[in-house]
Amino acid sequence: MNRVVALIVAAGKGERAGGDVPKQFRMLAGRPLVAHAFDRLAAHPGVDAVLVVGEEEPLRDALGDRPLLGIAPGGATRRLSVRAGLEAIEALGGADIVLIHDAARPFTPTAVIDRLLAPLETSPGAVPTLPVADTLAKHGAALGEVVDRDALVRVQTPQAFRFDDIMTSHRAWRAEQEPTDDAQMARAAGFDVALVAGDPMLEKITRAEDFAAAEARLGARSFRTGMGFDVHRLAEGEELWLGGIRVQHDKGLLGHSDADVGLHALTDAILGAIAEGDIGTHFPPSDPQWRGAPSSRFLEHAAHLVAQRDGRIEHVDLTLICEAPKIGPYRDAIRARIADLLRLAPGRISVKATTTERLGFTGRGEGIAAQAVATISLYEDSE
Repeated sequence: MNRVVALIVAAGKGERAGGDVPKQFRMLAGRPLVAHAFDRLAAHPGVDAVLVVGEEEPLRDALGDRPLLGIAPGGATRRLSVRAGLEAIEALGGADIVLIHDAARPFTPTAVIDRLLAPLETSPGAVPTLPVADTLAKHGAALGEVVDRDALVRVQTPQAFRFDDIMTSHRAWRAEQEPTDDAQMARAAGFDVALVAGDPMLEKITRAEDFAAAEARLGARSFRTGMGFDVHRLAEGEELWLGGIRVQHDKGLLGHSDADVGLHALTDAILGAIAEGDIGTHFPPSDPQWRGAPSSRFLEHAAHLVAQRDGRIEHVDLTLICEAPKIGPYRDAIRARIADLLRLAPGRISVKATTTERLGFTGRGEGIAAQAVATISLYEDSE
């Protein structure tokens, strides 16, 4: 598997957008602009980590407790900011693929990221483009010669590259010139760059009036809630997995997969919120490929379905119901594991435990139950 790291450039002043703060920190639909860019990239299942370039303190305030790979200080130009980000990624373990994105393009569709990653099997880089619809003409004192628009495209970000190739391109670039984007640098270094279909949702926010247009493109969000419930029998000779964590106990849960009732309930809650059936619909127990499978795969699949619709998991609440083992010692680890699987901040994950006062099958220690609630938001254009 390739390690994919997204690099968001958020170091500019954004003076053309006006306002008292740089545009990447201005609020849009209740969140700073850079937070929108971060959330869309981090939600994609193919993106392993996100690094942001810019001023650390305001970025920490804007991004809160979102899981950052790191923050790199910006440079005097966009090129130098990207270079600083690439070097920071290299110092933090490197990457196989990097997605270089502008914070001023807050609404990256999941499908665009899919299209960018696919060509990198054979191409050093890929960029999203849109056709030019308007008539183009040279201008001076008066309107001049018309430019053939059929030979032109509009280039957007994020732009995807094999990490070593784009690093080589930056190091080879002549410092006295400033490129318009990273694809220009890659081509200058001799690397081919594939073109994929872009998206109007990637329009860049540059001026004050663009914020109103972005609000209109975004549309109102609707919130949905899904519920999940699962039960598995306790049996000797089985491992006990709860919430993605192996728990020490004299018995384990019996099931076709690893029988993690916590992750099963969460998966059903998320699937319910987007009206996509239940866990058995997507991973039927009659299919031998899922025998003994880690339930983390089921939860990640459900999260991916949300991301494909450009939705966002806002909060999940999991309750484990058993007499034993005690969940308290494992609560923080379970919460951290679920946050990692869903690519959410731990503050959006709730994990609780309760008993049934020794009543019923859980009270008799025959099994463990779990119930979960998931809240997601979807944009009107994705419903």
